[in-house]
Parts: sequence; C-alpha cells; structure tokens
Amino acid sequence: MENNLNEQVLDKITKVCTCKAIPRSKIKDAIKAGAHTVEQVSKATGACTGGCRGYRCTPTIQNLIDKHLENN
Repeated sequence: MENNLNEQVLDKITKVCTCKAIPRSKIKDAIKAGAHTVEQVSKATGACTGGCRGYRCTPTIQNLIDKHLENN
C-alpha cells in the first residue's frame, strides 16, 4: 500500500507536459478513460499544445499508453 501511495503522490507532482504543467496523474486518468493515442490524450488533457508542440512529452505519453495497454 505504501508503494501505491508513493506512486499516487509522485503522479500528482511529476509533470509530463512541462510547457502546460500537466501532471502524470491527469495523463493516466485520460488513458484510463479511453484515450489510447497521443492525439486522444492531447485532446483530453491539453498536453502537446505548449511551446514545444509535444516534442518533449510525446515519448513519455506514448510510454504511459503502452504500459497501460500491456497491463490491461
């Protein structure tokens, strides 16, 4: 339980999209809600719409999608 709690806290403070300050928890929530492409996650969260246009966050978002799909 402690590891799960630590992961939840880290998800809330770890920014996936630094341009828009979007936390990993929001990205994961969008993926769990059915966004299974980077474009769908972007539409649901606003990620990939900052100054870098997704250059920095796209690989991390794709990795989170891949992990989710592997586990489900």
